[in-house]
Amino acid sequence: MKTTLKLSLLIFISILTLSCNTKNNSKTDNQLGEIKHISALEFKEKSKNNTIVDIRTPREFTQGYIEGAININYYDKTFLEQVAKLDKSKPIYIYCRSGSRTSSAAKKLKNLGFIEVNDLEGGIISWARNQYKIVK
Repeated sequence: MKTTLKLSLLIFISILTLSCNTKNNSKTDNQLGEIKHISALEFKEKSKNNTIVDIRTPREFTQGYIEGAININYYDKTFLEQVAKLDKSKPIYIYCRSGSRTSSAAKKLKNLGFIEVNDLEGGIISWARNQYKIVK
């Protein structure tokens, strides 16, 4: 009798433990999208034929930008509205001057549902340091 009771209790605890560890199928914040911090070389190679967004101010943008980039000012109050119009199902490549703004911008894009956000490490400064083309 005691053996049966102990065995039953052990089975019950095992089932309870296993049921508590089942995975939830709902998307968590980390599953909404992926943020990659990539080098200037990787950015140059992978951003071709994809959306490139320069999140600097319009004044900074006119001083020089990466070819093919569109300017959506991170500090503009309509920033989220503007980027929300872009195709979320395709990779997006973003950069700023030094990489500071893109860290927080990347999180916002991920939360908007972008599947892949690529952040240029070191911003356009890193791009220029590698002597890649800057359009003026």
